[in-house]
Amino acid sequence: MESLESILGGKRKLANCDGRMSWPNKGIYFFFEACENRDHSGQGMRVVRVGTHAITETSRTTLWKRLYQHKGNSTNGGGNHRGSIFRLLVGEALQRPRNGGRICQSWAIGSSAAANIRQGELVFEQEVSQYLGTNMPFLWVNVPCRHQRQEIEAYCIRLLTNSGAPERLDPPSENWLGGMSPRAIIRASGLWNQNHADRNWTEPPVGQPTPVDLFTELIQRMPRKP
Repeated sequence: MESLESILGGKRKLANCDGRMSWPNKGIYFFFEACENRDHSGQGMRVVRVGTHAITETSRTTLWKRLYQHKGNSTNGGGNHRGSIFRLLVGEALQRPRNGGRICQSWAIGSSAAANIRQGELVFEQEVSQYLGTNMPFLWVNVPCRHQRQEIEAYCIRLLTNSGAPERLDPPSENWLGGMSPRAIIRASGLWNQNHADRNWTEPPVGQPTPVDLFTELIQRMPRKP
């Protein structure tokens, strides 16, 4: 992560990003979170979400389009949590009692919603956009091959998860927002991920390249920001 951050010239925040910036077409992204730090593996912020996009053969979603789904609507500060599981999970945690107990009854219900329902959800979507946009900086890496995106994403989540780990590595802080999630896998893993978060990584056969080796090679190929 330190090498990637150096190459990119620093982490970015969604609130300050737009589609006119120089994004690779396909990639993997890593979100961090304010006040969530590494305490066993090194120094700095810990990764709290790993994600990718376009992992099916027919998908044409670009990296920025996926990031924009997480960012939300720039016009009114809202968004669509039904199109972003990341937004959905963060929104659930923001609605817990520690945050005033305000609950959106329609949150996470259905794959789409009528205009009047979406309007009623706007203030909650705006809270999610604000939190993701300002509290959660991120990095990304160019990964053109969808099979490699799948492999690296799964491997990184399994490497970072604390769910079922014999010894917790870089666990979340006591005040981590994810600790308020109604989903046990979020609370246990310390990640805003569900898929792969219930499985730990395993050593590959001796002599076989690992996804970390591939990830390192992909980082080294990226052009360094001036």
